Amino acid sequence: MTPLGVVEYAERGAGEPLLVSHGIFHGCDGGLLSGRDLPSDRRVIAPSRFGYLGSSMPPGARPADQADAFAILLDGLGIDKTDVIAFSAGVTSALQLALRHPHRVKHLAVMSGNLPGSPTAVAPPQAARLLYRDLAMWALKVFARPILIRLMGVPKGFPLTAEDARFVSEMVDSIFPIAPRAEGALFDAFISDPDVNDYKLEAITAPTLIVHAKDDPLASYDAARRAAARIAGARLISPESGGHLMLGQGEAVRTDLAAFLAGRVAA
Repeated sequence: MTPLGVVEYAERGAGEPLLVSHGIFHGCDGGLLSGRDLPSDRRVIAPSRFGYLGSSMPPGARPADQADAFAILLDGLGIDKTDVIAFSAGVTSALQLALRHPHRVKHLAVMSGNLPGSPTAVAPPQAARLLYRDLAMWALKVFARPILIRLMGVPKGFPLTAEDARFVSEMVDSIFPIAPRAEGALFDAFISDPDVNDYKLEAITAPTLIVHAKDDPLASYDAARRAAARIAGARLISPESGGHLMLGQGEAVRTDLAAFLAGRVAA
């Protein structure tokens, strides 16, 4: 228990700490899954953000509060400074961590990020709230799976390899059940994601890597390119394909991340 309520987290591995900020409809479990390409010699710490699984939703919460909750968790774990990797909707609170607690962030990696000016940084119509329920998402999973896969960011007509298909299925399964994630997902879509538009990215001092596929159908590649230009010294890696989940880019992403976190530039 913390001043911001319960902060649930999962971890794996040993070594230098690496904090993971998961995407929408996930939680600590999805944080570990999304981080499948992270270096194996790290202590990966994946909190469930506000309203996901076992983590509380503080009254009137904002992404700045989530960043503070990350800092409180690091305090409880005895970690002074950590590398941070954020996925999709989890980028908003990771940016806040870098802005509010710059001394806590060693390196910041942004993967398929929700960034200023992206379509994901606009609150959806109120009618979209109907999708944030088990029955609606289950119906898509069973009767309209191609639509659900598109909603998760796989480009239309993307040629899935057997490995890609397995990973997509794993990602689809990982968001269920919806009920213990719905409060957090609604917070992401209607409050946290749009909040990013007002951030002064120029004030970020942590070394920053942005990885964003050019064919991402959810979060805008152009927004990623603009964000990289605003953050001093930021490096942008732009796979030609892979969509929001960066399918088929696992080995390249793993190499780039390892080099970045080690403080060197990948070949």
